[in-house]
Amino acid sequence: MAIRIKLKPGREKSLERHHPWVFASGIHNIKGQPGLGETVDVVAHDGKWLGRGAWSPESQIQVRIWSFNREEEIDRDFFVRRIRRAQLGRDELIAEQGLTGYRLIAAESDGLPGITIDRYANVLVCQLLSAGADFWRDTLVSVLAELYPGCAIYERSDVDSRKKEGLPLTTGLLHGELPPMPVIIEENGIKISVDVTKGHKTGFYLDQRDNRAMAARFVKGKSVLNCFCYTGTFGLYAAKAGAASIENVDVSTLALETAKHNMAINGLDDSMVNYHEADVFKLLRQYRDECRTFDVIVLDPPKFADNKAQLNGACRGYKDINMIAMQLLNPGGVLLTFSCSGLMPADLFQKIVADAALDAKRDIQFTERLSQAADHPIGGAFPEGFYLKGLVARVW
Repeated sequence: MAIRIKLKPGREKSLERHHPWVFASGIHNIKGQPGLGETVDVVAHDGKWLGRGAWSPESQIQVRIWSFNREEEIDRDFFVRRIRRAQLGRDELIAEQGLTGYRLIAAESDGLPGITIDRYANVLVCQLLSAGADFWRDTLVSVLAELYPGCAIYERSDVDSRKKEGLPLTTGLLHGELPPMPVIIEENGIKISVDVTKGHKTGFYLDQRDNRAMAARFVKGKSVLNCFCYTGTFGLYAAKAGAASIENVDVSTLALETAKHNMAINGLDDSMVNYHEADVFKLLRQYRDECRTFDVIVLDPPKFADNKAQLNGACRGYKDINMIAMQLLNPGGVLLTFSCSGLMPADLFQKIVADAALDAKRDIQFTERLSQAADHPIGGAFPEGFYLKGLVARVW
């Protein structure tokens, strides 16, 4: 008989709406002794079957639901079906944008909680961030090797969230032979070098692809300040679109070296590009003191809030950096500003930027709201999948 998790009265509503998380506070009792990551059935207090998921006793989210279909077993065929469905949902986008790098699996939003898989040419990079994902590691590798023959499979589960699941941080080759780094991917006709072993996250920020292409509309003949540039890809699009000058700013020497390499492999002239290894907050203040101005500024900072306790500090950080950026913009200039903090509501982020404009003594008009690329879908029952918020603003 399956191990059974019974919920407290009234705690079944979110699962009935197919939200995939069961919190420790909602559990009434456990029938059986599930091991870490083992499959369990979840039932309402009256015994009604609700879903089948993975047990994670160390986490506040103690069950992550694999399936809401009682007839569906969690086995190798289950993962084959989920991965094939995810690929099918991305095939049109891949063809349209000429992608050799894309997100294959977006965790809960693709029905595979705790599992992120990015493809970079012939390398699949996996993050297994939940107990259930780790439990099915060998099966996942086997399925990926079958569905993507010729691809190396590399793990980047070096994320602190694994500690909350009672799991160690781990990286390394899971299957095949890793090609020399960096791997070269393409999107929208632009080549990008990615080091899957040393780069941020799984190696690169695929989620900003559509926003990079959109930003190119504003830069022809303009001066561009690209903050937190990482490997310079907003700058790549700007250079290809005919920007007059580009300032790429990042705190990482390696990232800036890769940004230069990216310009070279695309055959772009970087004589009008400056690379600054600097703290963005300090450099923006320096530019303000020097009365430097720009026509277009991109603000794409790292996550400011990992939990609710950090949200107020994140709000202050976003307000400060946006205020200074606006003070550096020429009248009528364009600000592209982002938050990748999943806990930051889109409306609150817009209010923060609007308040920053008041403090900067500038008028602002929001012209577009931006989000993550289409290969980072947001599950209808999982609003937490909406994490990347962006705004295009005209500043006067």
